[in-house]
Amino acid sequence: MSNTKPKNFALIGASGYIAPKHLKAIADTGNQLVAALDPNDSVGVLDRFFPETKFFKEFERFDRHLEKLRRTHDPDQCVHYTTICSPNYLHDAHARLGLRIHSHVICEKPVVINPWNIEALQELESEYDRKVYTVLQLRHLPQLIDLRTKLLAQKNRQKVDINLSYITRRGPWYGISWKGDESKSGGVAMNIGIHFFDFLLWTFGQAERCELHLQTPTRMAGFVELEWARVRWFLSVDKEDLPAGYLAAGKPAYRSMTMDGQEMEFSEGFTDLHTKVYQEILAGKGFGLTEAKPAIELVHKVRHSEILPNSANRHPILTK
Repeated sequence: MSNTKPKNFALIGASGYIAPKHLKAIADTGNQLVAALDPNDSVGVLDRFFPETKFFKEFERFDRHLEKLRRTHDPDQCVHYTTICSPNYLHDAHARLGLRIHSHVICEKPVVINPWNIEALQELESEYDRKVYTVLQLRHLPQLIDLRTKLLAQKNRQKVDINLSYITRRGPWYGISWKGDESKSGGVAMNIGIHFFDFLLWTFGQAERCELHLQTPTRMAGFVELEWARVRWFLSVDKEDLPAGYLAAGKPAYRSMTMDGQEMEFSEGFTDLHTKVYQEILAGKGFGLTEAKPAIELVHKVRHSEILPNSANRHPILTK
C-alpha cells in the first residue's frame, strides 16, 4: 500500500459525455475530487464517485474557490491537478486557469484547436512550473503499442500503404451541440480524429504532404503521406457508414486500420484507457504539449486545405 497522500483534483465539464471516464480514473488512482464546474446541473454522476465534491455552475465562483484553496498554501487543501472536459474551444482558457492556481492540467483531446495556442500555454508552463498533459489514449492501446514496437525494430523498413477508417454513430444532438460547430470543435477531423492522427505521426514519422477529399459536418476524408506510410483516412459520425449489422449487434463504432492489405480492427478496448493515462501522468510519464503539437498542426493544415474530390489517393469508401 502506497504511503503517498491522495492528490486533490478539480474538474471542469462535469456533465459532459467524457467526464465519467475521468471521474473513474481519479477514483481508480486513489485520488479525490474537491471541486467541479459545469453550467449544466445534470451532474448526478458525481454521487457515484465523489459525493462530497463542491459543485459550481458559475465559472467565477469556481475560480474564486480554487484561488482560495491556493492561498491556503496547504498541500492538503490546494488543487494539485485540474482536469478539463469542457468544449474544445475552451480548453486553452481552462488550462490557463489550472496553471494560474499552480496545478498541473489534464486536458481532454484536443488540447487546443489552433496550434499557435500551444506556444502560449508552454510559456505559462514555464512561468508557473507546472505541466499541461493531454489524453492521447491510442498510445496506450496494447495492440497498437505492439505494432509500433515491431515497426520501429525493422532494419530495412519500407513505406507502407494504410487505409484508416473510424466511424462512430452520433445522433441529431451532435449537430445541434457545440460539436457540430466547426469553430468550437475543430470539425470531425479534430473532434474525433485527433487520436488517430497522433498515432500515425507517433508510429510512421512526420507528415510530408496531405490532401483533403471530403469535408462535411459529419464526414471527412483525405490522404496524408508520412515518412513511413501513405495513409488514406475516412472519419464519420453518420450511422449509415457503419458496416452492415453493426448497430443490430449493439456496436455503435467501427475502427479499422488496413496496412498493406492486412486489417487490424480495434473497436474493442478503445474506451477504457483513461485510468492508464492517469497512472502515467501521476508517475511523471504523461504526454504533454510537445507530444500533442504535431497532430494539432497536421489537422489544422488538413482542415484548411483545398478539397480534391477526384484525387487518385481517395479512401476506398469514397470510390464505391
